[in-house]
Amino acid sequence: MQLETVFETERLRLTNWLPEHVAQLLALHGDPIVARYLDADGEPWPREKAERRIALWAENFSKHRMGKLRLIRKSDGEMVGRAGFGIFEPTGEPEIGYALFPAHWGQGYAFEAASGLRDWIFAETDWDHFIGLADTRNEASLKVLRRIGMVPTHVETEPSGLMAQFFILNKDDPRG
Repeated sequence: MQLETVFETERLRLTNWLPEHVAQLLALHGDPIVARYLDADGEPWPREKAERRIALWAENFSKHRMGKLRLIRKSDGEMVGRAGFGIFEPTGEPEIGYALFPAHWGQGYAFEAASGLRDWIFAETDWDHFIGLADTRNEASLKVLRRIGMVPTHVETEPSGLMAQFFILNKDDPRG
């Protein structure tokens, strides 16, 4: 597999992950500030988990032409985080997700990436909806999901054990 830019936004280039990017993913998910909202245990990821995730995202990208993607700032080539779609295991639906390095919080990158992903999935795939979820304590992520037009559906414990607010966005929803 080679590096591919899936699409670009005004400030970001979204690319696939390659095995040589494991250190970047470890830096992101190894940050305890980032990790607290990603799994119920809130623990930074060990190297083995980062390697497994990159392999899973590469497989999703190959099979479904989607997966979690690297967010590269176009102005200087710096990785600011990751965003994309995974397959929500319990239902098989596409699930939007994102995580940014804390140094890049509050600069609109999550909203920019999520907006681009929303438009991309409906234009480039056959999916007619996608879901999103965020830790109920993570107001910044909840705000991004609302701002891209997603509709809250329910709160429940998701598979990793987080209490999460779930959202959905249908292709024909005018809010999206």
